[in-house]
Formats: sequence, structure tokens, C-alpha cells
Amino acid sequence: MLQRLGEKPLKINKPLAITLMGPTAAGKTDLAIALCEQLNAEIISVDSALVYCGLDIGSAKPSREELARAPHRLIDIRDPADPYSVADFCRDARSEMEKIVAAGKTPLLVGGTMLYFKALLEGLSPMPTADEAVRKEIEKEAELYGWETVHQELKKVDPVSAEKIHPNHSQRLSRALEVYRISGKPMSSFHGVMNNAAINDYDWKQFAISPRDRKVLHERIGLRFDQMLEQGFLDEVRGLMARDDLNSDLPAIRAVGYRQAWDHLSGDYDLNECRERGKAATRQLAKRQLTWLRSWTDLNWVDTQAQSGDFHSIDELSETILKILQKGAI
Repeated sequence: MLQRLGEKPLKINKPLAITLMGPTAAGKTDLAIALCEQLNAEIISVDSALVYCGLDIGSAKPSREELARAPHRLIDIRDPADPYSVADFCRDARSEMEKIVAAGKTPLLVGGTMLYFKALLEGLSPMPTADEAVRKEIEKEAELYGWETVHQELKKVDPVSAEKIHPNHSQRLSRALEVYRISGKPMSSFHGVMNNAAINDYDWKQFAISPRDRKVLHERIGLRFDQMLEQGFLDEVRGLMARDDLNSDLPAIRAVGYRQAWDHLSGDYDLNECRERGKAATRQLAKRQLTWLRSWTDLNWVDTQAQSGDFHSIDELSETILKILQKGAI
């Protein structure tokens, strides 16, 4: 129906979309499954490690039993040898959201990869797509002269990006120089120009969970890493190392925990140091995630820690979120 002049603007009801964010080991998976069972929702994973097949124990991938209770979309969709980009995620997430809404359900996006959330909500810079020939050319130069030389070349054409990228971050360094060689423009010039944002297409209700005491989170991180080792994490990484097409420079292998296990099994340090490095890297990841979330807008924080110091039960946490959603008249 067309709107007549002088009439009030028609209110357009947008489909509801829920995000559940938080630092690693905060308990997002258990809570998401509980919410999925109470809401007419389906889960979309927002995790840069869970997309890869074979990265199970070290990524804390939901178990078969958990996936049977609440299937997760965007899990096990990519081989570790095939990098998965932010643009890939945005494309896939939007597609899955549309399918869930078309089925009359609510998308519940759960994870801790904040860059994925940000890109999905705010859009992506319209940078040129990857060019395999250009990338191989840069990699060949790096083999001949070293990544430090490649970094110096980037500094000449894009000093802003070069300042932000460490010479050891080979993938980011290669991508920045690749963008310049394809477009003739520095990658930094594309920042701030966004498209395909999902923020205006849905009625977003955003939540973040975390214990208020950082020490409690660190204890959970340490306990979970020890449990991963007991569950056979090193054997999982040995299986990855046995493949000829995988190496430590791939994004999948650079995931927190996997890099430390890979280096240990390569003989760089012993098991105790691997354990400590893995825990330290995971704590740093949690710190970065919380830093992202502190600057997030329209975010409902849910403290997972009770006054006694213990974690609230999943039932208590889900009830808290449901009450907030009900106030928003879902």
C-alpha cells in the first residue's frame, strides 16, 4: 500500500536477530544452546576457528551431543588449507540468516570473533578481491628476500598500513601489498568506506557475557586448556602436521592454541612451555575480545558471576536474557 502525503510514516517490522558475544571460555556455547531451546532460534557460529574441519579439540568445537541438541551453522565448512576471510563470513552469515528467517525462526549469532561481528553489522570496505597470481608473486619475493624486505616495500606505498602490520604477520602483510598492486591505492584508503552492512536489515538484540572478575575467567581458561590436552589436543595437531598441504603460516594453524602446539611438536619448546604459552595466548585473546566489547554500542552485558563468586547456572543466565528480550517486545 502506498503511503499518502501527510500520513505518519509506516512502521516496518524487521526480523529479530540476536547476538551472543563474549571472551573465550565465558560459557557462550552452553548458554546459546539453552536459549536456542527456549526461543524459536537457530545458531550461527561466529568463530574464525570453528569454520575449519579437523580443528575440533583446540577450538572447543561443540560436541556431537551439543550439535544434536542445537545445530550450529558455519561450522566445519572449510578445509584448513583453504583460508576463510571476513568477506567469506559476511556473505555466508547473511545467507544463513536469510534462510533462518525464511523458515520463521530467529538467527542467534554466537561467538568471539569480534571482527566478524563488526564487519557483518557495519559492512566491509570495498577492497579488491584476492588475486592468486599477485599473491604468489609476493610470496616468491618473500622467499628470496625475506618478509622484512616486503614490509619495507609496503612502507613506501602504504605507510599507514605498514605501521599497523608487524613484519612477522605474513598474511596481513601480503594482503596489504596485494591490494596496492591490484588497485594502485593503499589499503588504508579503503578503510571507513563500508558496504553491505546488516545493521539496518534486522532488529538486533545484542548480548555479551563475562565474569566481572578477570581472575575467574583466567582460571577457566587454564582449566579448559588442560582439559584439551587431556582430550588429545596434541594428537589432533599431529594429524594436521602430517598433511603436506598445511603449514604454520596458514590462518587455521595460527589460531590460538594450535600455533603453540604446532611449535611444541616441531621441537621449539617442551610440553610445559607449550602449556604456559597456550594459556597465555588464550588470556591475551580474551583481553582483546573484552577491549572490543567495551567500545560496542547497544550491548546488554550479562555478568556470569554470582555474588558467591561461582558462575550463575545456565538456567539463571538464560532467564536473565529472556527477560531483557521480553522488555523489547520480541
